[in-house]
Amino acid sequence: MKFSISAKKNQQTVRDAEVLCISKGTAKAKIFTVLGKKNSDLAANLSALAQKDDKRRFQAAIGTDTPHRLSVWCLESKMDLDVLEKECASFTAWQKAGNEARIIVYLDGLSKKDALTLLPVLMKSAGNTAYLPNTLKTRDNDETLQEIAFVTEYAADAAFQAVFTQTDAMVRAMNFARNLSDLPANHCTPDYLAEEAKTRAIKFGAKAKIHTPDQIAKLGMNAFLSVAKGSNVEPRFIELSYNGAKRGDAPIVLIGKGITFDSGGISLKPGAGMDEMKYDMCGAATVIAAFCAVAELKLPINLVALVPTCENMPSGHANRPGDIVKTMNGLTVEILNTDAEGRLILCDALAYAEKFKPQAVIDVATLTGACIIALGHVAGGVMGNNQELIDQILNASRTSNDKMWQLPLWDEYKEQLKSNFADLANIGGRPAGTITAGIFLSHFAEKYPWVHLDIAGTAWNGGKNKGATGRPIPLLLSFLVARAQMSS
Repeated sequence: MKFSISAKKNQQTVRDAEVLCISKGTAKAKIFTVLGKKNSDLAANLSALAQKDDKRRFQAAIGTDTPHRLSVWCLESKMDLDVLEKECASFTAWQKAGNEARIIVYLDGLSKKDALTLLPVLMKSAGNTAYLPNTLKTRDNDETLQEIAFVTEYAADAAFQAVFTQTDAMVRAMNFARNLSDLPANHCTPDYLAEEAKTRAIKFGAKAKIHTPDQIAKLGMNAFLSVAKGSNVEPRFIELSYNGAKRGDAPIVLIGKGITFDSGGISLKPGAGMDEMKYDMCGAATVIAAFCAVAELKLPINLVALVPTCENMPSGHANRPGDIVKTMNGLTVEILNTDAEGRLILCDALAYAEKFKPQAVIDVATLTGACIIALGHVAGGVMGNNQELIDQILNASRTSNDKMWQLPLWDEYKEQLKSNFADLANIGGRPAGTITAGIFLSHFAEKYPWVHLDIAGTAWNGGKNKGATGRPIPLLLSFLVARAQMSS
């Protein structure tokens, strides 16, 4: 499925569905243009409703002089992004089920400001709903919805074109991440993930370096390797770099947790729902996809993506509770629970990030079940050591409607990570589990501004709608676009 934007609609077909967006002040002439002469009474009624700024939103299928379907959305002066996303998702699903080939969305009934606000919301929601996973089924449904076309008088406007291009790249990045994440662990191995990242990065003009186990060992990433050694599948350390700004400008570094399957190791997880532990690499998938979208858009920033990727499996070579490992930055860690493995691979990646002298580091991880208890499946957790950077992340969260909530990293929580035998324990007990995981990571991010995003509750859906969501790519791209604008 693709998006398009133009000032004039292409030739109509019977497999087209149309959406007319109106709001307060929408001119009657613009409504007539879409509805046609046979619906003049309806056009007049809609125009009257728009002038009153009626608080009722409505979406109704109405008859016109063509056999296709038409819906009208009357928008309030203050748009509720959650409501708009849900309405758009519902409409797209309706058309998808009805085998419509194209949805035409008319934005001429809106002011430029409202149209600019609405465009990315509709593109993201429609794109997510229209998404078809690359399943391994021998028989699969064909893609019927082929295009969502936006028609607006602002199509040639530079700001409009920029928003359209950025959102189009974002939706494709989300689809890429979702496809990677939905693959089973016997397909999406660390080596497969590394090759996919390398191929996509090079495609958009970026550089890729894939570190093998021997190279990882030479770097001193013993915590990372301690997790990987329990599996017969080799780990990889993915390093992607893109230079869109001046040579020598400090980069932003993205780090993604890439556990391609998490059994829990010796601290074995319960069997029910363990198949979903293929999603423990969603942080890696979203970081790779967001990085490649930045390279595709040629944003004027320098960007690095780091992904430690391996499996966490039980075996005679696996970590045992009570084992102590030395991390890349020299700190020793007592492994009290082998199912708290994400922080062990991330801590070495955070230490490695120091070499870039970064202006900011953001790690993304499906790190703790405690985050789901705290925030459910609506918002992810955000914490860090630099409030200005956290505020920029939260602002990007609001702009993209990709929800995050800040949690504290107060020094009092450090007490929970004390060990009698090592510098740190890898868990701090049940209380404040998401926060103590963040506290653990903070010991390896002391030399730069850093933010940690825990996406355990938002990275995928379970049950009958099982599948990756592609979050927090909207937030990441919103943040990176804003940083690019600040530096240009």
